[in-house]
Amino acid sequence: MAGMATFAAPAYAQDTQDTTPATAQAQEATAEAGQGDIVVTGTLIKNPNLERSAPVNVTTSDEIELQQTNVAEEILREIPGVVPSIGSAVNNGNGGASFVNLRGLGSNRNIVLVDGSRLVPAELNGRFDLNNIPLALVERVDVLTGGASTTYGADAISGVVNFITRSDFAGAELSLSEQITQQGDGNVFRADLTLGANFDDGRGNAVFSVGYQQSDPVYQGDRDFSISQVDSYSGGIGGSGTSTPSRFTNVNTTGADSITTGCGAASPTPGPVIPCNTVQGNRQVTANGAAFRGTSAFDAFNFNPYNVFQTPFERFNLFGAARYEVSDAVEFYTRGVFSKNTVSTIIAPSGAFGISVVVPLSNPFLTTAQRNAFCAFDTNSGPGYTPRFTAAECAAAATATSPTNPNYRTVTTTLSRRATELGPRISDFITTFFDYKAGVRGDITDSVSWDLSGAYGESENVQTQQGYWLNSRVRQAALATNTATCLTDTNGCVPLNLFGPDGSITDAMNSFLTANSLIQTKTSLAQVRGTVSGDFGWSVPMATDAVAFAIGAEYRKYTASQESDLLSQSGDLGGAGGAAPNIDGAYDVREAFAELVLPLIQDRPFFEDLTLEAGIRYSDYKIDAPGNPGYNTTTWKAGGSWTPVDALKIRGNYAHAVRAPNIAELFAPLNTVLTNLGTDPCAGAAPTANPNLAAICIAQGASPSQLGSIINDPAGQVNTTTGGNLNVLPEKSNSWTIGVVLQPDFLPGFAATVDYYNIKITDAITNPTPGDVIDACFGNITAASATNPACTVIRRDPGTGALFGEASVAPGLFQPLSNLGKLSTDGIDVSLNYRRDLGFANLGLNFNGNWTNSSKFQATPTSLDRECTGFYSVNCASLQPEFSFTQRTTLSFEDVDVSFLWRYIDSMEFEPQQLADDLAAAIAEPGDCPDPNGADPGFCMVNPEFRTIKAEHYFDLTARFNATEHLTFTASVINLLDNKPKIVGNTIGSTTFNSGNVYPSTYDALGRRFAVTAKLKF
Repeated sequence: MAGMATFAAPAYAQDTQDTTPATAQAQEATAEAGQGDIVVTGTLIKNPNLERSAPVNVTTSDEIELQQTNVAEEILREIPGVVPSIGSAVNNGNGGASFVNLRGLGSNRNIVLVDGSRLVPAELNGRFDLNNIPLALVERVDVLTGGASTTYGADAISGVVNFITRSDFAGAELSLSEQITQQGDGNVFRADLTLGANFDDGRGNAVFSVGYQQSDPVYQGDRDFSISQVDSYSGGIGGSGTSTPSRFTNVNTTGADSITTGCGAASPTPGPVIPCNTVQGNRQVTANGAAFRGTSAFDAFNFNPYNVFQTPFERFNLFGAARYEVSDAVEFYTRGVFSKNTVSTIIAPSGAFGISVVVPLSNPFLTTAQRNAFCAFDTNSGPGYTPRFTAAECAAAATATSPTNPNYRTVTTTLSRRATELGPRISDFITTFFDYKAGVRGDITDSVSWDLSGAYGESENVQTQQGYWLNSRVRQAALATNTATCLTDTNGCVPLNLFGPDGSITDAMNSFLTANSLIQTKTSLAQVRGTVSGDFGWSVPMATDAVAFAIGAEYRKYTASQESDLLSQSGDLGGAGGAAPNIDGAYDVREAFAELVLPLIQDRPFFEDLTLEAGIRYSDYKIDAPGNPGYNTTTWKAGGSWTPVDALKIRGNYAHAVRAPNIAELFAPLNTVLTNLGTDPCAGAAPTANPNLAAICIAQGASPSQLGSIINDPAGQVNTTTGGNLNVLPEKSNSWTIGVVLQPDFLPGFAATVDYYNIKITDAITNPTPGDVIDACFGNITAASATNPACTVIRRDPGTGALFGEASVAPGLFQPLSNLGKLSTDGIDVSLNYRRDLGFANLGLNFNGNWTNSSKFQATPTSLDRECTGFYSVNCASLQPEFSFTQRTTLSFEDVDVSFLWRYIDSMEFEPQQLADDLAAAIAEPGDCPDPNGADPGFCMVNPEFRTIKAEHYFDLTARFNATEHLTFTASVINLLDNKPKIVGNTIGSTTFNSGNVYPSTYDALGRRFAVTAKLKF
């Protein structure tokens, strides 16, 4: 069995240099007995001794085994410099897939390959779902930084992740694993069976693998730090404004006992005088035992316990590959991948999320106090007080049950009510995926080979949404004047009690209000590629190795569609985050490419090797849309390496890359969905004291009577309108790396690499951040204008003046897609490997670290050039620490290996620009934020305790034991010290990554876990 200490070779590690312990070499010997296709990440020139000029981070199968990893996304998440993306820790915002985000430049700016080939993407953004990777057959994972479009085509603007599978596997391998948290939840079971054989005297090989995995949810309510939602600004217990009992606008609770009270008088219960045109929401009127709340303050709904830190997941996958040598010069090969994955997201109950409803004053569930509160609403936005209805009109309307009755009256109000009686919203994402490839290859001469292949794949994702109220039926059921029927009743309408306490909504009511909804996403990828590669058989005068080359052509055809049922298209689902419109698009690309490796000087003093590399690719894109002629792109790369002595190599690489827009960026229509925002400048008292600010808020759709009572969404979410753009063009990137490789003779077994990388993207296809949209309008409030298009494009809910509410009436922010963006990042990667025979055991030491100097994003030329390295906020969504590393120490004995892993994440801070914005808001609102610089900053500035996350150290301990020649047991304790994530509240970042008061994709929210694996091999 393999020894414990198999480490990633140096970052140029596709060469034959060995730094693995002797016990691991025994395992590798069998694999090398039959040599399959050679895959070198970053080039199409298949040279097993080629040491690349571009750095490649390598994770071996042995490291994967030691990590007890169950999904590919977890492997990549542990690599320093890789920023967490959508994965198993993302609940609200997970679409049933897992992705990778290299260098924080976006999960849509890299390519995921299997054995150097693309597979069909999972969704309209062109991203491959890592859940489809057959982990049981992965031999290593190569991560190449920087533009790789010349080798692999567009999308590889930030790099490539290449999963290399084991070739020529012979025998049988059964692996069973179990993982569970110390608290007894989050169980993960995985089983893999792999069979392979060589046949016809080694001329052919076939391998087949089948895998199954199932994981249980871990609820946020089962961890003490996430039981209650914490407001990142106040530091107190918070939650959603869609709560229970119901909240209504256009009411005056001072009139709950008598509508003659009017504004300017004391509330029914002891308290201060209530000014006109406001409500006293923190006062609960209990007339006749019913509860009734206003909008200024309320008992926020705690949604945390319903959400999960580990999404439930079930996977069934198949992988098969075969090759056969027809003759010495021709070989057929094939590969097929199939998987079926089910991911479930669980979030808090549905409800009426700030929707407009019409309520008859004769509604049978209204109490007298509640009816009077509706009647007493002040309809005069100017001086004076004018109740909506007089006392006589209100009393007469209470018994007018027919719209034909002259005393019949209704009121229009904005309703917020959580459907706690219904239970959580559940979305089941079932993805069926297959990708098949076949090809033929052979030799033209002893040094030149050819390869022709074709592949086709499809992915289908079906989302079933359950547990949602329908807004249209809530409105219908509110129009009732008796407890049996609704005023409009052609579909079995059941009158809805919106006015009682929690628990007043019956099963019959819920049954009428709910319906399941379906969204089906389909993608396909057809591709053909042909290459000729090898060497010319001659070398330049001062070199010994021949000049190598690769030339070829490639064709790819992408299609993608989103088909939603009428419920999803209409946005009728309460709390679905917006409508899901139908989308359909396609494009194809024809490409030609060439690469050259030119050894210049070899085996000379101070020039053991000097080699240059170059490549170019021409691409012709055709967009399947009227009036869009497509575009052409050219990418290229140049690099080289110099080895003055055997112990030292200096290498560098420069690449000009492009990324073509994906189908969502081209074809998605404008749509109102949810985003995150820290503070709304129109919220609180500021507009009442600043006429300029008041004018802007009114121009955006708020009414004068709402100023002073507009609130921030307690859940930190607002509406935004965005979509695709058929006019966007490919974005461009220039990246370069320079580094050294050290393998000193005086320290046998030691290898080190240090590489600097620099990536800049222009004409980036981007949306402004929420902070950019707010700053464009409110950045300088003294000079801001109510006629400024950057202000008027923001649209508020006319019923509340807020930026959140029903999508059809509150478009919210506007985040258009354009080619105006810029992104950049630079930093240093360090890899250290050391192996030594201690006599009684083999010692293996491995260190992989990343220092990110900068990670910037600018959405438009007038937007802030935002720095996100080491910062978190709603604008810096997924965390990029300045420094991070993993260090593994392994002792390998005869039959036992013991390995210790240390993972480090540098400290993080709240984004300074966001803090500055919050401070400005605090100063502008002295009534709400009495002391913005003091210990109690109030509502407007993030709580000081949540402005930093200290550096984190995680430790894992693994032991592996060879029980027999064929049976091995591996046991691990993950997060050995049971470290808890730092609480920063739930409203400090984006909902996708800031969940359960923490950042669970970056910091371990599950706690100490135990994993065990049994592997049987023959």
